[in-house]
Amino acid sequence: MCGIIGLVAKTPVNQMLYDGLLILQHRGQDAAGIVTMDGPRLHMHKGSGLVRDVFRTRNMRSLQGTTGIGHVRYPTAGSASSLAEAQPFYVNSPFGIVLAHNGNLTNADQLKQEMYLQDLRHINTNSDSEVLLNVFAHELQKQTRGDRVDADAVFSAVAAVHKRIRGAYAVVSMIAGHGLVAFRDPNGIRPLVLGKAETPQGTEYMLASESVTLDSLGFQPVRDVAPGEAVYITQDGQFFNRQCAENTAHTPCIFEFVYFARSDSVIDGISVHASRLYMGEFLADKIRQTMPNLDIDVVIPIPDTSRASALQLANHLGLPYREGFMKNRYIGRTFIMPGQAVRKKSVRQKLSPIAVEFKGKNVLLVDDSIVRGTTSREIVQMVREAGALKVYFASAAPPVRFPNVYGIDMPTRNELLATGRDAAAIAREIGADAVVYQDLEALEAAVHRCNFDIKTFETSCFSGKYITGDIDEAYLAKIESERNDAAKADKERDLDFNIGVAEQNLI
Repeated sequence: MCGIIGLVAKTPVNQMLYDGLLILQHRGQDAAGIVTMDGPRLHMHKGSGLVRDVFRTRNMRSLQGTTGIGHVRYPTAGSASSLAEAQPFYVNSPFGIVLAHNGNLTNADQLKQEMYLQDLRHINTNSDSEVLLNVFAHELQKQTRGDRVDADAVFSAVAAVHKRIRGAYAVVSMIAGHGLVAFRDPNGIRPLVLGKAETPQGTEYMLASESVTLDSLGFQPVRDVAPGEAVYITQDGQFFNRQCAENTAHTPCIFEFVYFARSDSVIDGISVHASRLYMGEFLADKIRQTMPNLDIDVVIPIPDTSRASALQLANHLGLPYREGFMKNRYIGRTFIMPGQAVRKKSVRQKLSPIAVEFKGKNVLLVDDSIVRGTTSREIVQMVREAGALKVYFASAAPPVRFPNVYGIDMPTRNELLATGRDAAAIAREIGADAVVYQDLEALEAAVHRCNFDIKTFETSCFSGKYITGDIDEAYLAKIESERNDAAKADKERDLDFNIGVAEQNLI
């Protein structure tokens, strides 16, 4: 999962892009990058680490121009520490194009071969985003003659991209000297929202992964970019859009609402906060129906994502709700940290229990989900050490049993706690007295309540059903060989020399 932002403004965009990436920091902590466009020139700065660490005053001064894109990276392919794989990516033909991408291409290996053998383009990293950039650049080159770029050429190129690539993708891109291009995959798996602001100088446009970015920077949300749609905004602010895919569906990733998105965002017309409240209601109903004899004294959320669900669950069961953990705001999100050792170490640094809320009580802990179980196991142990008599554990999401291939770097099936285990076995694994999971039908119903127009969601990590129809056992085996912790550790050692920053005036 990554965060992307694009801006076409009437004044310099460097500060707005920086502020936007800070707001999207929860979507990726491994690298950050910004490219601005000043007339025909592109200016880039990117590096490994958090936004606040990558950009300094001298870097910001070099990012000149009124159009720009930005990216925060959480790797689903390649290496977390490789600067070469930090985005945005750049290619100099045609015109000079930069691109930032949220999602994952499921046919990236095939496309690499096509790029090399047919399109005569070289892919230099393991990132599927570089593949996507080169496919777009190649298709745009076929649609243009000379140095002219118009909306028809852009949209024809995006239509050709849709025909060639598969998977999930939300994209912001810039064509040097011309404008900004944004588009979304035909299934609408990854989010992309459009906003605008009326200023004394004229209309400004923003595209971002989440609506909270628009709200915070003074832009009015207009709508979500439709599945398969492309938007082209010239440097001087002319706006064009077109549906570029022949067959579309609207199947947003349900894990956005479970975990990734900020609670104050609205994605595809769905309030993330409201959907989490409904998750709490449905989970309370399940506890009431299947575990009515649980002697619960207090409901406590595991911050931050599960707060809304825990509060609504407590209200529906008529139980006290308490905040039982202090959170260190300077530790990153545990789920997206590379390496099991780092994840395990960070849990106790990130959370510490408030002993008075646990001592002598039977506690129901509520979390958004359970993936590996590393965090859950450590938390249950902390709660017992704080004096809890019994510890029950509730997940607002169903058991995670399958890898996600659309932009979430979930572990291999062997590393997923729920693989081959029922709720009782999972409770034993994490040291809880009982574990209760949300049913998938209830999770879908909770999110569906917030927008009845969306009928289907991408739920593969829970159901094992991959909506693009191109995922087989061989593909899963391949990505699992690349995603297991041992393989990642080897890759990180091989690429340690890449850690750093890069700054370029590209054209």
